[in-house]
Amino acid sequence: MKPLNWPLLARKLRPAGRGWSRLGVALGGAGLLALGACAVGPDYHRPTVAAPAAYREATNSAASHSLAELPWWSVFKDPALQDLAHVALTNNFDLRIALARVDEARALEAQAKSQFLPDVSYEGVASRGRNMFLELPNLNGGQTMNGFVGGFQALWEIDLWGRVRRLNEAARANAAATRELERSIRVSLVSGVAGAYFELLELDEKLAIARRTEESYRHTFQLFDDQHANGLASKLELARAKVALHTVSATIPDLERQIALKENEINALLGRNPGPVPRTATLEQQELPVSIPVGLPSTLLERRPDIRVAEQQVRAANAQIGVAIGDFFPRLGLTTFYGGTSVDLDQLVSTGGNTWSLAAAAAGPVFTGGRLTGRYHQAKAAGEAAKLHYQQTALNAFGEVADALITRRKVEESCGQQAEAVAAGRDAVVVATDRYRAGKASYFEVLEAQQELYPAENNLAHLEASRRLAVVQLYKALGGGWVLGEAEGAAAPAK
Repeated sequence: MKPLNWPLLARKLRPAGRGWSRLGVALGGAGLLALGACAVGPDYHRPTVAAPAAYREATNSAASHSLAELPWWSVFKDPALQDLAHVALTNNFDLRIALARVDEARALEAQAKSQFLPDVSYEGVASRGRNMFLELPNLNGGQTMNGFVGGFQALWEIDLWGRVRRLNEAARANAAATRELERSIRVSLVSGVAGAYFELLELDEKLAIARRTEESYRHTFQLFDDQHANGLASKLELARAKVALHTVSATIPDLERQIALKENEINALLGRNPGPVPRTATLEQQELPVSIPVGLPSTLLERRPDIRVAEQQVRAANAQIGVAIGDFFPRLGLTTFYGGTSVDLDQLVSTGGNTWSLAAAAAGPVFTGGRLTGRYHQAKAAGEAAKLHYQQTALNAFGEVADALITRRKVEESCGQQAEAVAAGRDAVVVATDRYRAGKASYFEVLEAQQELYPAENNLAHLEASRRLAVVQLYKALGGGWVLGEAEGAAAPAK
């Protein structure tokens, strides 16, 4: 809106009685009309999503409740893991950045909301010049004089078409999307800490297996070495025992390296410097939920934060279409000023120096060379892209839940089979050892049995970790952990 020339108005404007009264009534009516008018552009409707009736591989699809409704400390019961999650929810930098973004979005929302109210400001001018209050320089004898102007002005855009309302709708949606993004980071953070912790315990288990196997192979090598020195064992037996020993020994430094890196990864999630991570329980001691209900797929649209982020982005994009349409219409505004003007500073606030004005303005486009049309089509395309992104996010979410369910069931089956294999391998080592002691077999059979047991135990440790990681992934895929509220979800139970 073009600023007014207050010095000129101070000389030219005078109270006009009925004319200003009629103008005030007309402008007041326009303001009331603006408050009650409908906003241009399409109203928001949630995009349709073809949600499946039940998740694939779900065994209790009729249950309406879900694992995601449980607090994270009821799913991950290891006290050491709970402490780690609590620290992460307090110190993690990604989460703290997200919280700062939430504050930023709220401030932007407040800025957008301010457009509903008049913009009131003050102004003061002190000047000295020739003919400074006159339009024509030949008047007033070309005198040099002082001039003082001071007062308050208010500018207000009448939101007749709803353009400002659409701007506010977009700002609210963007603020809501930022809050949902913070919740999404919270869910990912808890799941990330739990997953990394179980992977760390898997490495601990593999290191224990390697050290136990190394000790067994060392005993075998020493036995073969003594027998070879006494001519009772062949060099081939000794060489194979040495290969087995050093192969296992070589894995120990690498496992220790992986453990240190995993500890550093966890500390990075916790917002701490690299260092050891405390753990008080083994992998096998980690409890798993007895029952894992997943609920109905339709509820996932309400629970998963990333889907809720995508929906708010659709809402914001839809509002921007209304903003683009509103740019085609004229903008109506009110401008008021009240103050004083005088050639003497001490007369500025006197009755004779009072100055006031009330003006209405309208401005609209006539020819823009296709700029407004292009902006409208851009907003429509962005809205369509946001809808497709929302539908894609929902589809991916259904797929992630199904993947986690399939993984959990198949890993459970594999884990049972592998446990049988490990039990059989341990029995084979015992039988081979007994046969060797009874003189019915060479110690080569013992070595062979040990070589088969080592990878079987490693594979079992991996599957045991995968069982727990599948629960972590399922909990995350269901959007678990944030529905209790940020403050409640951040605090682990008191010990």
